[in-house]
Amino acid sequence: MDLRGVVAGATVLVVAQIAMTAVMTMTPVHMRQHHRGLDAIGLVIGLHIAAMYLPSLLTGALVDRVGRTPVAIASSVFLALAGLAAALLDATVASSVITLVLLGFGWNLGLITGTAMVVDATTPATRGRVQGRVDVLVALSGAGGGAASGVVVAMTSYGVLALLGGALALLLVPVLAVRAGRRPRVG
Repeated sequence: MDLRGVVAGATVLVVAQIAMTAVMTMTPVHMRQHHRGLDAIGLVIGLHIAAMYLPSLLTGALVDRVGRTPVAIASSVFLALAGLAAALLDATVASSVITLVLLGFGWNLGLITGTAMVVDATTPATRGRVQGRVDVLVALSGAGGGAASGVVVAMTSYGVLALLGGALALLLVPVLAVRAGRRPRVG
């Protein structure tokens, strides 16, 4: 088992989960505060969920073709763009769709890449145990991100929360760039 690879994959998964969950959790609240109806909120969340899962088959092929690190960096960039869009755009339905589709797609890239990194770093004998532990960590991170998002918005604003999520995602870029310089590309 390659512990560095497991940590890198788990880090991508955790960061993507926190950034996505924090912004996604507060978007319906933000939209409602700007007098958007439940039909608009449902549309935005539905498109967000589609962006989270529909690209998966293509994302897997992309991760294998381009490599884990470049796609993980792309995840960070999409999550950061979503945070920037959420902070700078108004709360119209169109702006919210753009924000949450970027957020969902960035999460998708992180989920598939992080998982591939964990698989690459484990053997069949250790994979189930390690992946289970990573999955628990990701779930706890999502719960923490969702819970903290309300506190951040209450103390500051939705825009600040979105910028914090984007900044967190961008912290992966230098870490992954250093990793790419040390290790050969897998895939």
